[in-house]
Formats: sequence, structure tokens, C-alpha cells
Amino acid sequence: MSETGDRLDPRTGTARPFPRPTRRGLLAAGAGAGAAALLGTPVPAGAASARAGAPSGTPVPDDLAPYASYWFPDSVPPGSPGPGVVWRSLKRWAPESDPDLPHNTSSVPLAPRFTPVPPHPGARAGQARISALVSFGPTARNPSQGSATADHYAPTHWAYLDELVFWGGSAGEGIVLAPNAPVTDAAHRNGVRVLGNVFLPPVAYGGDLRWTRELVQRDSHGRFPLAGQLVRVAVAHGFDGWFVNAETDGGDSGLAVRMREFLRALRAAGEPHGLRTTWYDAMNNTGRVGWQGALNGLNQEFFEDRRGPVADSVFVDFRWTAQTLASSGALAERLGRSRHELWAGVDVESDGWNTEARWDAIVPRDRDHVVSYGLYRPEWTRNHLADRSPGAFHRADDRFWTGESLDPSRPAPDASWRAPATVVADRSTVSALPFACAFNTGHGERWYEAGEAVSDTPWNHLGLQDRLPGRRWVVRTTGERPTVGLDFSRAWRGGSSLLVAGRLTAPAAVGLHSTRLPLTRSTVLELVHATEAGGPVTVEVGVAVREAAAPGAPVPYTWLSAGPPGTGRGWHTARVGLAPLAGRTAYGLAVRISAPGGAPAVWRLGALSVRDGSADRRPAPPSALTVDASAVQDGRASVRLSWRRGAGAVRHHEVSRVLPDGARRFLGGTCGTALHLPAVPRAGRERAVVFEVRAVDELYAVSAPARTRLAWGAAVR
Repeated sequence: MSETGDRLDPRTGTARPFPRPTRRGLLAAGAGAGAAALLGTPVPAGAASARAGAPSGTPVPDDLAPYASYWFPDSVPPGSPGPGVVWRSLKRWAPESDPDLPHNTSSVPLAPRFTPVPPHPGARAGQARISALVSFGPTARNPSQGSATADHYAPTHWAYLDELVFWGGSAGEGIVLAPNAPVTDAAHRNGVRVLGNVFLPPVAYGGDLRWTRELVQRDSHGRFPLAGQLVRVAVAHGFDGWFVNAETDGGDSGLAVRMREFLRALRAAGEPHGLRTTWYDAMNNTGRVGWQGALNGLNQEFFEDRRGPVADSVFVDFRWTAQTLASSGALAERLGRSRHELWAGVDVESDGWNTEARWDAIVPRDRDHVVSYGLYRPEWTRNHLADRSPGAFHRADDRFWTGESLDPSRPAPDASWRAPATVVADRSTVSALPFACAFNTGHGERWYEAGEAVSDTPWNHLGLQDRLPGRRWVVRTTGERPTVGLDFSRAWRGGSSLLVAGRLTAPAAVGLHSTRLPLTRSTVLELVHATEAGGPVTVEVGVAVREAAAPGAPVPYTWLSAGPPGTGRGWHTARVGLAPLAGRTAYGLAVRISAPGGAPAVWRLGALSVRDGSADRRPAPPSALTVDASAVQDGRASVRLSWRRGAGAVRHHEVSRVLPDGARRFLGGTCGTALHLPAVPRAGRERAVVFEVRAVDELYAVSAPARTRLAWGAAVR
């Protein structure tokens, strides 16, 4: 995607320059954040200061920190890399010699998902799909497993996405990027594929045609070694394929032929592993870069040729018009392919929901969708904010994905921004028991367990994110509509919870998850909730044993009492037996709250779970907890830990330390079996820091701990 290429102005239909920030600029802007400590634990009360005059969260210089992987195809640029940049050759990469691979490997398999009846007739199933090209950080020094800040792009509207591209790369750092594990884990939990990025940059931005030639070079047997390497990287890291973006100009038709054959080899080698390839509309069959804004005779052979499929999909450059998209869709069908395997680029990096896209050319309301579309840089919802607190970000993100009405069942009429929820049907992965959600978004200002803060350090780690409701927020009431949203001031588990606030002039039903859960006589639904303001609030749970009759029709919930009205700020646990619904399938879950006399209320939902049988079982503990490497400086330790996963299902692992007084302090978590802790402070005069790792299952039951110690003053490499 050219950083200097012209873009078609949607207002005038004419070409205009569209400069983008360079990847070097992204590095300069993001290197400090990239080096931030993952959950750097504050010094406990009474402990010695970690460093005179330094804030408690300040990290020490840390060469043990693992970062997301990036490479050049083979040769590296002349000269020396910039600060914090490591030049690597993809051709020479091997998983067994990559010390950061355990920290960069996704552990969550791609979940199957289903499409419920849409909440509005305009949201269609089986037509357009959505891709997103997202930059989560700089190419270099992008932390493998989160960092100690809540200011992080934490996407949660996975229900509308088909695939996500881990966007980035630069001629000064590396041009082949593998997604970091938290992104892939969160996406997979919601059934969304994640693609790495191969970015062959324009010459004006340091691109060199030798990198293109190296990428598509054959060996003495006629094979493409780097196609095999890309598959090897994706399989080892656990993601789902590659977005290939060849924008370095100066090639010829011979290079174009080799590129096409390389793509075919990449697709064939990846197919047994379920990998996908998306081609970006830049290089054409002359070998030159000429963005078409269409699928046409100049670029169709990178999608489909006489021998069959070459790429799984094509991202059509932003120059498209209504005519070129219509002809592109028709050509795809003549080739025996789906028109919805074409992504029409929609650039939202600068203007977000103010982008003036020609929506009727892609997803018209009065006829079938023409093609699918790809959102370029939807992290605008975070980047444009002056207040980048988690709550402010999610309010903006909800508006971007759901629309101005903030209710996908009632989209704002004639809105200029055609929000994804108004176009495509949402999808869900909640199809098996047990299921639980604590409304954790993967970042927060504190970490909570059982309603108590066990770390006051801001954090982000998308792999710890819950499966959140896909429709945010469908509210049915005959009275005033309360506000509904994710809140970070208090939580039951993780960093956030669901908050409902307003005058309850009539009962208000809030739709939660779309499900396919089999119900038995032993099935139990459990809520953890609190009433924070107003009088007593009556809570009911809704279980739909039938789907909505048609798109836009209300979901037919069966309402069951969750016990007597709750009052006070304390958390209450309500258990509702679902034996009366045994033998049926739960197609949806909801809550309905009401207050006597229509009084105002502030009500918080901390957790929701559905299970069969007893909740007393605990997962098996991990074993062989080991300090793999450590460095101590100024009373702080940088540590790499690893362990073995216990038997049975494990959602994620949580790492804590035990303080001298016996208190436990949360340090971080991961879906994998390795974690780096960058800035663990010494507590007073303790002789050794004690680490604990616990396994956590789908119901958030916690195992017994595995323990190890690190003596202060020790340094192990």
C-alpha cells in the first residue's frame, strides 16, 4: 500500500496525493511505548525504592525483552540498524534457534463460528465480508506479550471481521512481519483469521527490488525456499497466512511470472495447514507497480489463472469506482470465484467514521453486495482521541463498529457512516459448555480477581480478552433507554465490567451473547453483579430457546428470576438452574433489570457463566516452572519464565509473586507457557522473589500454583 501513491478523492473523484507516515516515523513515535514494562509491579508499601527518584513503574534497560518477529527476505540494508532495531534474514530463520518463539507463539486454535439471525434486516449474511489492516505498534520493539499501559488498541468487535492483517514493516527495520501472540489468540477465540504482512516498499520509501527478487528466487530444484519459510513461520507462530504487498517498482514481466508462481507455491504449501494468502493490487503482469483499483486483465493472474487459484483473495486498491468494482465482481464470477473474495479498500486512518466512502458501490442497501471491503487502519478509534483512557476508546470503537445509535437493532436512519453492524451479520463462537465472560477487554487500569484489585498497574494483553457480546448494545424497553457500555472503574475479574445506568422507567432488556449451547437438567447459569446507585434492582436472566423469527425481529427470551432485588455496592452471585429448559438449545442470553417506580440506577455485571454440573473442579496445575534467564539492576529483576502446561483444558496462565507478608501480587498472564517480566522490584530486604504460575480454565477456576524462586543478586543467562 503505497505511502506516497495518489488516492482517489471520494469527494471529487479525482486523484490526490495521500502521504502516509513512514514506518521509520512509526518507530520513532512508538519505540518508547514498545519498551514499556509488562505489568511492572509497583513497589509494595514499606518496600525499598527501586531506583532513587524514579517512578515505581520505570523499567530498567532490558535486553531480555521479547518482541514480535520481523525479517528481510534475505539480505539486509547497507550500514547499521537504528536503535532498538535488529536486522534478520527470513531465509536463515529456524524455529529451534529463535529464543523469542515461545513468547510469540499463539496457543488458541481458530474457533468455529456460526451466524445467528441478524438483529436488523440491513445486516446481511453470506454476502460482503470485512477485513481490517491494523498496526498494533512499531515494527521493531513491539512487545510480544503486552505492556504496562492501558493505552492500547484493543479490538473487541470481532463478530464483524473475517480476517485481520498485522500491518507494518519498513525498509529500515524489516519488511516481513509475524503477528504477536496476543493478537492471534484474541482473534482465534472469536473465529477470526490473522495474516502476517509481506511489505515490499516503494522505492521512495527505501524499497529495493533485490528484496522482491530474493523473495521469489527458486532453488536448484525449482522450488521457492522463502514460500516454504513463510509457511514455516506461520505454522510455528500459530497464525493463518500472509498478506503480500509488492509495491517496489522497476520489475519486468519475467519478475511478474515468478511472483505469480511464488504465490501459487505459497498457497499450495500453506493449504494443508489451513493458511490463506491475500494479494494486494499493486504489481501487475508487466512487473511494474500500477494500482488498478480493480480486478482486471492486468492483475487477475495473481488471483486466478488457467491453472486455478493463485491467491485466496485480493485487496483492491483505493482507486476503485462503482464501475470498476462492478466489473471486478463480474470478472471474479467468470473465473469461477466469489465476488466476495475481493476486498475494496476503505481508508479510515485519517477520518474514521467521517470518511466519505461511496458505500453503494460496495454494499448497497437496495441490492446484493457488490464485493467485500477492507478497512485500512481502524485503530483510528484510539489514535484520534485526546483522552485515550480505556473507557473513552471503547466508546469511540463502539460508535465506529455499531454506528451513531449504539444499537445494531436500530441503526440511525440515513447515517453517512455505514457502520459494519449495519451491513454484515454478526457471528459468534459460543457453541459449547462451559462458557464464561467477565467482560474483560484485554486492557485495564488495574487487575481484579473476585472483585478485588490484585495489581494497581495499568496493563494490556489481548490474549486475556474474553469473548464479549457481538451485538453492542441491543436494548429493548418501552421506557427510557439506559446507557450500556464497558467500564473500567471496577471489575469482578480482569480489567473491566458491563455497566448499565439510567432511569429505569420500564424494564430494560440488554442482549448479551448469541449462542448455540445445549441445555441439560444440570445446566446452571450464574451471574455476578452489583447495584452501585439507586434503590433495589430486580434482575432476570433471559435464555432464548428459539431464534428470532426474521432479521430484525426480537429474540424470544424466556425470563427467569435471578433472585431477590440486589442493593448495595457489594457483589452478589445469582445461580439460576436451567432444568426446565433441558433438551433445548440456548440461542441467546440476556439480562433484564427493573427498579420500582422507575428510579435511576447504576447496575454492574461482573461475570456471566453457563456450565453443566459442579463448579468445584479445578484445572491441573502447571509444572516445571523455571527461570530461563534473569538480569538484576537497581533492585529490579528482568526475568524470563517458562513452564509446562498441565493436563486438561487451560484458557490461560496467570503469573504472580508472593510478597514477604504472604500477600499475592498479580504480574501478568499469557495463553502460552512462557512469560517475560521486565521490572519486578525487590520488596524490602527479601532474599529472593517467589513466583507462582496458575492455570485458569474457561470458568476462571484457578489451579494450585507452581512455584520457583529467584535470589536477589543472581543473574542467569
